[in-house]
Amino acid sequence: MKLKNVSTPFDWWKIKKLYKEAFPANERKPFAMIKKKHATKEADVWMIMADGGFVGFAITMNVKDRVLLDYFAIYDRKRGQGYGSKALKLLQEFYHDVRFFLEIERVDVDAENLPDRKRRKAFYLANGMTELPVKCMVFGVAMELLGYQCEVSFEEYFEVYDSTYGPWVSKNIIRMEEQTGEKQ
Repeated sequence: MKLKNVSTPFDWWKIKKLYKEAFPANERKPFAMIKKKHATKEADVWMIMADGGFVGFAITMNVKDRVLLDYFAIYDRKRGQGYGSKALKLLQEFYHDVRFFLEIERVDVDAENLPDRKRRKAFYLANGMTELPVKCMVFGVAMELLGYQCEVSFEEYFEVYDSTYGPWVSKNIIRMEEQTGEKQ
């Protein structure tokens, strides 16, 4: 298994197709924006290659000493075969010299997809990620942060969005109060 930097129009097509399949519309950024940020090196777009073909992708946002795993997906038919764990390990190794973290949908709120949320969180925790004390709303979706051998504050997390995508996106990142779940 390896990570391959996206390079051809066909690579972009494969990633965009899986991106639309794997993430609901309310959680997707405009794909043209991701491509632009990749061109300026503010984001990395990785193809996950295994067994001679494309099995998934990872998109990161990179700011100073922080890398946010913004999107990570493995084809449905390839899930449960270890590809996700191996790919996450490759990402953790590649970004070993920075603070590597991600956001996931919270499991402590009522949601129609709660079993999926719990499964995803269990996957990340089983693969070396740990809970960080940051809870927020991202475009109206309750999220929490997980980190890989690091700490990240809400302010540092917010800066990743603000620096990479600007106020159009960052104005939709709202810190949640720990005890009450209320906006701060």
